[in-house]
Amino acid sequence: MSESAASPYVDQFSCPVCLDPLKEPVTIPCGHSYCMSCITDCWGQKEQGPPYRCPQCRESFSQRPLLKKNTLIAEMMETLQKTSLQTAAVECDVCTTEKNRAVKSCLQCLASFCQTHLQPHYQSPAFMKHKLVEASRNIQENICLSHGKLLEFYCQDDRQCICCFCMIDNHKNHSMVSVDSEWTSKKKELKEIKVSCQKLIQERERGQQELSEAVKLLKSSALESMEDIEKVFTELICSLEKKRSEIKEQIRAQEKTEIDRAEELHKHLDQELTELRKRRAEIDKLLINDDQIQCLKSCQSVCVLPSFEDVPSFTQHTHLSFKDISISAFKEVLEDVCHQQTARISREDSRTKDAKYILAIIGVYLDHRAGTLSFYSVSDTMTLLHRVQTTFTEPLYPAFGALDGSSVRIRAEESSDRPQKM
Repeated sequence: MSESAASPYVDQFSCPVCLDPLKEPVTIPCGHSYCMSCITDCWGQKEQGPPYRCPQCRESFSQRPLLKKNTLIAEMMETLQKTSLQTAAVECDVCTTEKNRAVKSCLQCLASFCQTHLQPHYQSPAFMKHKLVEASRNIQENICLSHGKLLEFYCQDDRQCICCFCMIDNHKNHSMVSVDSEWTSKKKELKEIKVSCQKLIQERERGQQELSEAVKLLKSSALESMEDIEKVFTELICSLEKKRSEIKEQIRAQEKTEIDRAEELHKHLDQELTELRKRRAEIDKLLINDDQIQCLKSCQSVCVLPSFEDVPSFTQHTHLSFKDISISAFKEVLEDVCHQQTARISREDSRTKDAKYILAIIGVYLDHRAGTLSFYSVSDTMTLLHRVQTTFTEPLYPAFGALDGSSVRIRAEESSDRPQKM
């Protein structure tokens, strides 16, 4: 973009407050843009309170708008500033009084020319073969520092631009081509590299998109799993609380039964103790009585004790263990549930990592009489996956369901004392 073309745009992107090019531009709701500091200072003044107004169109806002940098305008301002710097620094080397802006630079003349002084290069045969480029303030970089000549050749061995004298002095017998030829070759190479680079960019962008979709799916799956786990454990807790109440009632009922039995035994023992104490008192009277005849007559009734059963051992009949009642059974149920959920999550994770290659050995153990069917993951160790407790009333037959591309192979252990694995 030329300076004359850039100037109107620079004017259009000037801050209405400070009249300078926009610095850290922000756009307010009405559409006008200002420097961040200008509009902040404007709205920060004491007399400028709600409603806040646009300094240009005076549109009001009940709440102070949130100011954010307009990145699009900021990038345009940066581009315009770079263009202005590049073109403004190049002046015509022929103009003597008022320096006009140069439009072209000549690599043979090593000078820059305005539109007027450039005409001889188009009209005079002596200048028509000169090479013209866009006006540049770095034109001296095209001159050999050693010989002061134009860098017209490229040494492919040393990979540097050289002049005609360098060819004789330092690059003799080297492989050399013209700068134009080398640049044409390099442009072709750069275009090929650009194509390869673009291909790599597309592959990685596609990879990023697939990764983002996979992460999104993973988050969704994890959320769904957490909801399922929450539901399962909520139901389990409710079931456990219900079972806890039932067992508490069972314990209380058993406690009452045993206490009633103990009280009955206690009452029976009280009756026997009363009778025995009475008999002991009669014996004591006989022992202190001096009337031997009377004692002998009464002795016959007290010498024979009543017939009693052995004192019942209460502890031998109760067998109560309130501390450990049903704890092991509930612990096993909880461990089974946790194992099942953990195994399911692990299987899902394995399928996510490598959905193509899954080789699993599943152990199936059936106890028909007890009504249990257990599934195990078999590797170096056996891990319980799931256990079903039911009543089997009919013969059982193995059946399998496999997805497309999957297969099932049945393996039977030779030893008859081990559960059959499938």
